[in-house]
Amino acid sequence: MTLQEAIQARHSVRAYKAQPLTDEDAALLQEKIAAVNSAGRLHIQLIRNEPKAFLGPFARYGKFRGVTDYLVMAGMKAEDLDDRIGYYGEQLVLFAQTIGLNTCWVGLSYTKIPGTYTLNEGEVIQAYISIGYGETQGVTHKIKRIDQVSNVSDSTPDWFRRGVEAALLAPTAINQQKFSFEYLPPEEGQLPRVVAKRHFSLVGYTQMDLGIAKYHFEIAAGTDNFQWAP
Repeated sequence: MTLQEAIQARHSVRAYKAQPLTDEDAALLQEKIAAVNSAGRLHIQLIRNEPKAFLGPFARYGKFRGVTDYLVMAGMKAEDLDDRIGYYGEQLVLFAQTIGLNTCWVGLSYTKIPGTYTLNEGEVIQAYISIGYGETQGVTHKIKRIDQVSNVSDSTPDWFRRGVEAALLAPTAINQQKFSFEYLPPEEGQLPRVVAKRHFSLVGYTQMDLGIAKYHFEIAAGTDNFQWAP
């Protein structure tokens, strides 16, 4: 499965089979986690065979069931931490999809279990990601129209449309999709620019959501075709 195929196939899964991660899949994840932590300056950790984090009242409210393996999304506290956790965490989510695993981003519906993870001084946990073999492959949800989140038109290139379409398939908190992408024509001797913005939400998590959506956009649009505008 390619990453673009993974974008199409991935849906949030909250119920998992009573089947711990195989050592082979766990090893593949650990290798990818190491690469992502290095690139994103993060401290993401894979926790295996630990059910307590998803047995509390918040997890029941979130309709989680059978979660024994998950990712702790941590890093040094910084203004851009949520953006990096979203961008690099989604790399793990889509990678997991390509090797036959299911996932779900979790903002609140978990309990931090002491002793299951380590934090260095100044590090914080911003989210969890449940991971395992889903009882189902999840279901599709209603998404916004492309014109509601971008300036796509007959004059914008096809790669921009593909990028926005992929961003609309990105997971966001309660499916809020509080982001937008704007195409800016190229200046002389430069690539076209794309402005990615997050918008206000009472729910929060918009910076993390935008990081996730930007990764989807890059996969479908092709990073050789544009540059992100400041």
